Amino acid sequence: MSGPRGCLIHHVELWVDDLVLAAEQWAPVLLALGCTPFQSWAAGRSWRFGESYLVIEQSPALRPGGHDRLRAGLNHLAVYGSRAAVGAALAAGWTLRVDTGETVHLVDGQGFELEVVCD
Repeated sequence: MSGPRGCLIHHVELWVDDLVLAAEQWAPVLLALGCTPFQSWAAGRSWRFGESYLVIEQSPALRPGGHDRLRAGLNHLAVYGSRAAVGAALAAGWTLRVDTGETVHLVDGQGFELEVVCD
């Protein structure tokens, strides 16, 4: 079953240890991908793309230990994008992990990986 207008994903929520760092690194990339700011509150931010949105939150319920993409849980988030989005990520402090020519894997300052499938 799909949601409105054929969307599969309603939202993705990433819990982060450092909201300020996450917002500084994710905002330029999400804007370059065509997302628009959606919500903002003391512990989080979100950006919308169509009917879906991405949340970054420094939840008070967060357990210490940090994100590790090699443990059970989220390994990476893959999105359709462009080299402009990759450039925005690198300018915002992301680290290049792999560039296959068709996809670029980037890692933010808290260990979250974003795969950009370039058009």
